[in-house]
Amino acid sequence: MSQPAYPRLLAPLDLGFVTLPNRVLMGSMHTGLEETGDWARVAAFYVARVEGGVGLIVTGGMAPNSEGAVLPGAAGLFTAEDIAHHRIVTDAVHAAGGRIAMQILHAGRYAYSPRAVAPSPIRSPISQYTPAELDAAGIEKQIADIATAAARAREAGYDGVEIMGSEGYLLNQFLAPRTNRRADGWGGPIENRARFPIEVVARVRAAVGADFILIYRLSMIDLVPEGQTWDEITFVARGVVAAGATLVNTGIGWHEARVPTIATSVPRAAFAWLTARMMGERIGAPLIASNRINTPDVAEALLAGGAADMVSLARPFLADPRFVARAAAGRPETITPCIACNQACLDHTFALRVSSCLVNPRACHETELRLDPATVARRIAVVGAGPAGLAAALAAAGRGHAVTLFERDERIGGQLNLAKRIPGKEEFEGLVAYYARAVAEAGIEARLGAEAGPEDLAGFDAVVIATGVVPRDPAIPGQDQPHVLGYLDVLRGGADVGPRVVIVGAGGIGFDLAEFLAQSGPSATLDPAAWRREWGVGDPDLTSGGLAEPAPPPSARAITLLQRKAGRPGATLGKTTGWIHRASLAARGVRMMGGVNYEEITPRGLRISSGPGRENPRLIEADTVVLCAGQEPSRALADALVARGVAPHVVGGADRATELDAKRAIDQATRLAARL
Repeated sequence: MSQPAYPRLLAPLDLGFVTLPNRVLMGSMHTGLEETGDWARVAAFYVARVEGGVGLIVTGGMAPNSEGAVLPGAAGLFTAEDIAHHRIVTDAVHAAGGRIAMQILHAGRYAYSPRAVAPSPIRSPISQYTPAELDAAGIEKQIADIATAAARAREAGYDGVEIMGSEGYLLNQFLAPRTNRRADGWGGPIENRARFPIEVVARVRAAVGADFILIYRLSMIDLVPEGQTWDEITFVARGVVAAGATLVNTGIGWHEARVPTIATSVPRAAFAWLTARMMGERIGAPLIASNRINTPDVAEALLAGGAADMVSLARPFLADPRFVARAAAGRPETITPCIACNQACLDHTFALRVSSCLVNPRACHETELRLDPATVARRIAVVGAGPAGLAAALAAAGRGHAVTLFERDERIGGQLNLAKRIPGKEEFEGLVAYYARAVAEAGIEARLGAEAGPEDLAGFDAVVIATGVVPRDPAIPGQDQPHVLGYLDVLRGGADVGPRVVIVGAGGIGFDLAEFLAQSGPSATLDPAAWRREWGVGDPDLTSGGLAEPAPPPSARAITLLQRKAGRPGATLGKTTGWIHRASLAARGVRMMGGVNYEEITPRGLRISSGPGRENPRLIEADTVVLCAGQEPSRALADALVARGVAPHVVGGADRATELDAKRAIDQATRLAARL
């Protein structure tokens, strides 16, 4: 009998009263689906993951009461009608053979509401409201409301609950001296500060009975000043297990922390060492590792090494709902990879939009973005094998169309091949490899190294133009000098870049270019120890909160990043990742300036001035000037076809280059393929 592909990952986990089929938890994500009121759509989202083999699902955070909601009107479980709505989800999950737990999340001072409450009246730096300090009656109300929410979850058919005790939410706020300044029995020594979460777990266990999964999400490292020490974290872990927790899940960092925790530049499994240490504390309950675990191999290695009893993956289930099934089939290379970009998941959440996924736009849109088999198979030409062209070709082929993919380069990927060269974006390497394999397995005829002309496209039933973008010409006097390069020259390799660099343009590619030119030696994303040094991640056994002094490496070059637009460069970057790019470059001494006019490039550098009045003219000395001033659609082929009376479908950058991103390109192309 052959050994299973991932013996530890796929091994059952006996919890005493129930056995989970494998060691994979789909971690909590707030998708915004519950707030749509379309509960069939919520159910379809979770059922797709059950059918993909996940062992246990945890929902997005549900508020136990109105003051605990992250936003006014956030989903909760308050009424009989709410219970009936949630029952639609749990019934569907159970009918598909799955199990699902509801996360109970009390935001505390993170609530965007004047009704926010907390252990002490200390405003969060990410909220405009100062919370009211809970008195004894208020504390009792919060505990009772959380226990009631858990009882309602059981009534609604859930198999368990997860108590959110990390990420800087209410229970975590009671635990950390940073936010708990109380002088009564709920503050001061850890025995008092831990009373609140321990009592919550005990009351929840009493409310739901013994045969109900109770997960406690424990902050293993707060990553904020005046956070918990390791001894305190261990004290809480033992306390919640003694109070009735079935499983202890890993939480990392507060939302206000200066350290990134789940972005693509964070090393894979970067914080699993903390769960491994907690395993050594023998707290009496299985432990779950989390954060940046995005492949079966990483997960299997953690379990095999004794770092955890179970692993939590969240965003990878947006990228591919069949993650577990593909691993179980011994075909991990067919898993659509999560690149941890945050663009369609967390960025959408913070913009109050329904979440999705850059590489899988059907995530959270299962009922309205369908790729059903085509009624009539057609011959479809797709020109361009960047993100938009690949998405269109694969979706169309998946529906049964005969697809021919033209790409003038010798390889697929388009600008993804530039992205994968940026330090901190190594996940794009796997994405390009995935697309190459998927194209081959889908039976798509790929004509690489072939620049398609109108004659090549004759005879197809439909033509999709995904020819991407070309760099915009900034028309700066002197830009034809030999020390002036385009961003493509630099990122494709081989260009000679001097020690002093000026980058003209501070959009997404400009920031990527600065990261590329600032790097010397291996990327810290591939070296967890170096990454921790750079960001100042310490040991909670040595410093409260687990912070150390950041020690970023110096930039390999003196870099100045410029933009014409007034204001802070990088303001248009992703909401949840832009700050990381700005902070990383600033820490390395990269100078960033907005509101400048590009007057002239000279042999000595770039002459600029400021503002509409062209004030303060000056020279920024540079050995190399790199032009990165935006892109324009590459539409020559589309225009030639239109001139011949052919109406092509134009997607991605070829359609619109403004604020181009792969998320929009892939979504647009997939939706087109669904209609063809």
